[in-house]
Amino acid sequence: MPFIDVKTNVPVPADKEKSIKSALGQAITAVPGKSEGWLMVGIEPEYRLYFKGENEPAAMVQVSIYGSASSSALTTLTSHITGILTDTLGIASDRIYVAYSSTPDWGWNGSNF
Repeated sequence: MPFIDVKTNVPVPADKEKSIKSALGQAITAVPGKSEGWLMVGIEPEYRLYFKGENEPAAMVQVSIYGSASSSALTTLTSHITGILTDTLGIASDRIYVAYSSTPDWGWNGSNF
């Protein structure tokens, strides 16, 4: 039950949005037990985002995970996410933040796991 929320200050055409969504579906498998089958992705293009006082291309990615994941798995996922956004949108890797949160409680279908 992961959720990946991507906010970026660059335009994201429909074809690139689909490519990012699919690539994130593959990337989430870096976390044991996670798959695209339960992944929810949000992409917010042209977000008013400033980094280091500048509005050059940048992205803030928030990853929420039900349960927990090892530091190693999250490091791999960060690498994948950064690569996806660099390759697809041309955002420099040093202008991408990835933040993680995990929770023991996750609701779905009117109940909690």
